[in-house]
Parts: sequence; C-alpha cells; structure tokens
Amino acid sequence: MKRFGSLRSNKKHKDQNRSTERRQSEPHGLFASGLSSSPSTPTQVTKQHTFPLESYKHEPERLENRIYASSSPPDTGQRFCPSSFQSPTRPPLASPTHYAPSKAVEDSESGVYMRFMRSHKCYDIVPTSSKLVVFDTTLQVKKAFFALVANGVRAAPLWESKKQSFVGMLTITDFINILHRYYKSPMVQIYELEEHKIETWRELYLQETFKPLVNISPDASLFDAVYSLIKNKIHRLPVIDPISGNALYILTHKRILKFLQLFMSDMPKPAFMKQNLDELGIGTYHNIAFIHPDTPIIKALNIFVERRISALPVVDESGKVVDIYSKFDVINLAAEKTYNNLDITVTQALQHRSQYFEGVVKCNKLEILETIVDRIVRAEVHRLVVVNEADSIVGIISLSDILQALILTPAGAKQKETETE
Repeated sequence: MKRFGSLRSNKKHKDQNRSTERRQSEPHGLFASGLSSSPSTPTQVTKQHTFPLESYKHEPERLENRIYASSSPPDTGQRFCPSSFQSPTRPPLASPTHYAPSKAVEDSESGVYMRFMRSHKCYDIVPTSSKLVVFDTTLQVKKAFFALVANGVRAAPLWESKKQSFVGMLTITDFINILHRYYKSPMVQIYELEEHKIETWRELYLQETFKPLVNISPDASLFDAVYSLIKNKIHRLPVIDPISGNALYILTHKRILKFLQLFMSDMPKPAFMKQNLDELGIGTYHNIAFIHPDTPIIKALNIFVERRISALPVVDESGKVVDIYSKFDVINLAAEKTYNNLDITVTQALQHRSQYFEGVVKCNKLEILETIVDRIVRAEVHRLVVVNEADSIVGIISLSDILQALILTPAGAKQKETETE
C-alpha cells in the first residue's frame, strides 16, 4: 500500500514550468510499514497532465474558492502525483454509460441543475488536497482493512501488478461480506481474514459476480458521474486519467451534492424544490429494514448483505428511532480488533463510535426538498431517517435519492432499485 501526494497549485500563479518543478521537488510517496507496495514510482516527472487544464482556468474564481473552502474533513489529505502508475500496456477499464437528455429537458426550468452538472467536469470537483490510498492485490486482507482505519478512508482502488492496472475497489462492504461469510462463533478464529490476500478474496467471492472497475475520466461531466453512480448502483467512482492510467480522486454522492448546493443560491430555483417529500415521492417507504439496541452485530451484518443496504435505523421498544448503525460503523470492529466476537449487541458496538456523532439526522414527509438538501449537506451524512409525529420510522431518503430527483429525474433517467458500497 502506498500513499501518493501532490498539490494542485493555484491557477493564478502557476504555469506549466512551475507546475512541473513543484511536482519534481515533492516526495512521491510513503510506504506503510508491513504493507506491500503499489507499482514503482518514476524518480523523475516526464509527463504533464494528460487532460486539459486550460478549460478549468477560465472558470469563475469563486468556483475554486467555494468548493475548497467548504471541503469536509474526510475529503482532505493527499492527491496522487499525475506521473505515477505509467502503464502503456494496461487493459482498458470500464467506462460509464452516457445519457443524453432530450432537447425539451435541456431548455426547461426543471433542468437547471442538470445543465449545471453537464457544464462542469469531474476535475473541477477534485479538492486541492485529498487523500487516496491504493492497495496492491497481494496485500493481506487484514492489513488492508487496518490500513483503511489508520488512514481514515472508506475505500481504496486495487492495483494488480501483473496487469499493471487498477482492477477494482476494496470497501467496507468487502469487510462485511468476509465477516458474514466466515464468522462462526467467538471461539473460532476467522482464518480467512487473517491469512487471505486481497486477490484470494476476489477470486473466491467475486468469481461469479465479477464486474470490470467502473471509473470516469477527469474530463467527463459531473452529470455523467451522477448517472454512472446511480446506474451502476455504487457509492464510489474513481477518477482515472484514461491515457496515463493515473488515479486522481474518488467521487462520491456526498461530494457531488455538496458541490451543487454551493451554487444553488445563484441559480433559478425549480418549482420542485418547494414541493415536499410526499408530493415528490422521493425516498423509500416500504419494507424498511431496522434493528433494535439488543440486536447482535452478526444479525445486523446479515441484513446488510441480504438487503444490500448501507444503514439500519435502531428502534427502541416503543418504536422510536434512537440511533442508526451504518456500514461505516462496522469498520470500528477492525479498529478495535473485536471482529472475532460478533455476538455483542449493537449498543455495545456503538460505544466505540467516535465522540463527534451528534445523533440520527431526521426529517418528515411534509418538509420541502430545498430544506432536505440543505439539512443533509450541512449534517454531512449519507441519509436522513423519515419519521412521523411520534418519532417512529416512516422511511429513508438517501443521497442517491436526492441526486436522482435533482438531476436525473428532470433529465428523464429512471431510478435504480438498490445500491452497494
């Protein structure tokens, strides 16, 4: 595993020569102790960015200032050096499917956010400084998950040295699937988690469900990114330069919605923003999965796998929503090294959660979409729990539901049923 860092210099003060000198003077990476390395990094920068930056230079100054000033803590860190991972022989990666809205939609008031997203590139949303951790597929699964915890990231692209290319992503969902598949009892060691390499896990688990890595070019529009995330039912979309093969960033629903919300006040407000959730029909309101405070963790993990959902509201005996257990909370089992005892209750497991947790973020079906967007962005969460007057669970509204309503529905693209990490 290797971490790469480089800073995108301010567009006011950079030219090609200065940019090249800066990248040459920066360290290319730092090896983590005990972890296998990614492919070797050139000692000297020989190439410039292979995607045009000139178009970005002509964007309004506020574009860069707003999105960088408002970057959330999980998005900070280091970026890949554009000259790393050079591979002239790498196999092509899967590209997202493009969707072309009709002319009527392009000109309508409801398509204002869609037009905004089509006019901005994926590169525009990449922060000045961001963290990207890459795992070689020969790394042990156990060390990989510990590395996710140590670096504070939720997913990492996988590099296969034999193919000299990125072949997939390792996410918390993989950790959950391993625990679900191999956990027996607190008395039995999970050998597969201790000894398996990532490539072994992929061969065993993904042999029948293998799909090529879904990625996107930095020159692709943000509309294409949203469409790819929702169409492919994924939560993370690597931005990869198609020519050099460099991984630059991992796009998420949260980052994209935050970027859009920063500029909403400067755009005409579509009529649907003043409609409530009940009128719009946004969210999931049937067959909602939930757990209780005394539910064993292994049962919660089973629900994650079987229902393919990313969070479970915790409901007390009276039916009131008192907490939420998400996939990201599961990684604490690796952080605390307690994954060998999954018979503990959800309440016991959540005692290890970070102190900054401020409780379940809720809403009701009569609140308008504008309020919902503002709340979910400010809270920096992935979903809101929809409750009634008694604080009982009614439904769930996710980031993908909101992006679907703001961007894809006006464009005529249909919602997909389920999503995975």
